[in-house]
Amino acid sequence: MTEAYFTNPLIFLVKTLFGLYIALVMIRFLLQWVRADFYNPVSQFVVTLTSPVLRPMRKLIPGYAGVDTASLLLAWLLKSVELALLALLFGLDRNLLLALAWAIPALVSLIISIFLFAILIRVILSWLSPDPFNPAVELLNRLTDPILEPAQRLVPPISGIDLSPMVAMVGLVLLQMLLLPPLRALTGSPF
Repeated sequence: MTEAYFTNPLIFLVKTLFGLYIALVMIRFLLQWVRADFYNPVSQFVVTLTSPVLRPMRKLIPGYAGVDTASLLLAWLLKSVELALLALLFGLDRNLLLALAWAIPALVSLIISIFLFAILIRVILSWLSPDPFNPAVELLNRLTDPILEPAQRLVPPISGIDLSPMVAMVGLVLLQMLLLPPLRALTGSPF
């Protein structure tokens, strides 16, 4: 009982601290991928928190075809370290270098979750009719448009009701259900 008393808070701290920073790095990657306005105050917040680590990495790892490879690599390495620490805390007797492979399905899951939450927030905000020029709303629209626009072409509004967010979210959940189990099995991920 004493061991779990200290282990559970450590697991919580590792998951929380690593999870928040990895999510910020991945959001930065996605914002660059969708060509979001980086002068937006919300973008500046993300850039300010991630630049101290990314700036030196960018000197060694250039972008490729408009993809911020340094951000992607940083997220992958941080997720690998998080999973290796969790494996140690859970007492898993495995090669901790496998955490490099375990991080792949975890990052795919994170990307899908970011899009799911962003679409859900966008739907809730649409009910409240926020200022369309609000920096957070503009950024949210920019982030979710690549997912929602194909869904809007597939299912046009019916009687003025846009069902595309529901279609997009169902598609993302199906993608998560079909993609993650084989990825976890392939990498041997215990998480």
